[in-house]
Amino acid sequence: MSLSSCLDVSAEVSAALKNGEPVVALESTIISHGMPYPENVESARTSEATIRAHGALPATVAVLNGKIKVGLSEEELVFLGQAKDIPKASRRDLPVLLAMGGNGATTVATTMIGAAMAGISLFATGGIGGVHRGAPQSFDISADLQELAKTPVAVVCAGAKSILDIGLTLEYLETFGVPVLGFGTDRFPAFYTRDSGYPVDCRVDDAQQAARVLRVKWEAGLEGGVVIANPIPQEYEMDAAYIEDVIEQALAECQRRGVRGKHITPFLLARLHEKTGNKSLSANKKLVYHNCAVAADIAVAYCKSR
Repeated sequence: MSLSSCLDVSAEVSAALKNGEPVVALESTIISHGMPYPENVESARTSEATIRAHGALPATVAVLNGKIKVGLSEEELVFLGQAKDIPKASRRDLPVLLAMGGNGATTVATTMIGAAMAGISLFATGGIGGVHRGAPQSFDISADLQELAKTPVAVVCAGAKSILDIGLTLEYLETFGVPVLGFGTDRFPAFYTRDSGYPVDCRVDDAQQAARVLRVKWEAGLEGGVVIANPIPQEYEMDAAYIEDVIEQALAECQRRGVRGKHITPFLLARLHEKTGNKSLSANKKLVYHNCAVAADIAVAYCKSR
């Protein structure tokens, strides 16, 4: 199977890339598994509109009819938002979905793959996956981390999801040589909160500095991606002790129910939204939009640095 037969880039995205214009990738798991309809589609539209407002072109990624689609139409966004049986698609799932003509909502890992195939360098998401709590026993480590180690895409995120073991996640990234940049911060954020208690590798204070790091890294032949950790805006930050207590309750329920593997994260996030009266869902949306704005600014600066 050739690249052209498994990749479908929209005409708008293709033209922008050909002209050297800034493009920012977006994942589709947040549409199919992150929020209920129609809130998920409205959020996807807002994410795309935010990127456009900051001078870049959005390219939402999904697997549709056996192809990695980069740049979705309005009809495709609505389809992903309404469909009940769209599986989460990580790297291991791609061969089957592509061979069988299936559909899939792309995770951070598969969105990075699609972006890299199309030639997109920036990707905005909520939070990366990582090393799960209890991983020394379960070996539950997100494929996102290995993708960051080998795929040349910069991921703008609000750190790692709070449900993870953030210390071990940062150790894993360090082992595989993935730079972790703090955008306007010296501290690594923890999704709903601005400070996980851990430092970042390096602080960058504007889009130009971030773009320079990306340019030098890839032009030097250093493989892999970059994490650009962008804290949730202060006005939307949640109380750290409160959110940790809710997470512990959700983790205990997860263990009682025997939820495992790729089902853990959507289960935990759904419980968080329920137990916080959707406060966590509102914070989730605000941090995603903030990441979209920053990713677009960096994409513009990256294109100008050529």
